[in-house]
Amino acid sequence: MIYISSACVKAKTIGESIEKIGDLGYDNVELSGGTNPYPELEQHLKEARKKGKNLLLHNYFPPPPTPFVLNLASLDGETASLSMNHAANALRISSELGCDKFGIHAGFLINIPVNQIGKSIDRKALFNRDEAMEFFLENIRLLTAESSPKIYIENNVIAPFNLENFKGENPFFLTSSVDYFEMAKKIDLNLLLDVAHLKVSCCALGLDFDRELDALFPLSSYVHISDNDGQSDSNNGLEKGSDLYKSLSRFDFTGKTITIEVYDGAESVHETHNAIHSLL
Repeated sequence: MIYISSACVKAKTIGESIEKIGDLGYDNVELSGGTNPYPELEQHLKEARKKGKNLLLHNYFPPPPTPFVLNLASLDGETASLSMNHAANALRISSELGCDKFGIHAGFLINIPVNQIGKSIDRKALFNRDEAMEFFLENIRLLTAESSPKIYIENNVIAPFNLENFKGENPFFLTSSVDYFEMAKKIDLNLLLDVAHLKVSCCALGLDFDRELDALFPLSSYVHISDNDGQSDSNNGLEKGSDLYKSLSRFDFTGKTITIEVYDGAESVHETHNAIHSLL
């Protein structure tokens, strides 16, 4: 099944996002960041389900009253508490809506300011990697034990400019296949594979993208798709005949949940949907 991320359209509320995506001709919506909290949010989601919309919650949804950067590996007490409460609430809503999965980003070794997310991040001291990893894994174990929707962990993106900012130290978990297999030894890991994140991370880390894709794509039943130039996660559309399209055409998409995360307009969403549909 192909979903459209709510972030593909601009709207103040998630109700408006679902309506705009419906106007484009799509009923499968992955609820993500970019909208504001409001009292009727959960009621609007339930009404959308009654109208036949298929919904999934993703990472930074529902939007919290006060913005923060979600990080289940944070060793800062306040961020850790906010992150766990958010994830538990998202799982509750997912369960009430009948969602079978919930995707959340892997943790990282810093607290990222809200105004730097997805941009150049100022260098700062990193959390102890081993402590943060164990804290992250324990949080996932706790959430999994209390959850009916299956929890998927999304690979992070490390952009070349941020790896340079941190003098070659990677502050993000799960940016490569090596990271995946390290984590998979410790928990039952369901991978939400963001191929655009992987493309940028490979460029930063000097890894072969197709080899990484070969290692990870068959292991994931939940995939995010957009394209970029390898330097930043720009959420461009997928074009038939592009290098990324050719890379993806080598794989079997049977049984996979696909989400389109394209931010460069409605026409690009349609083109990406058509390109993905041709791969199924």
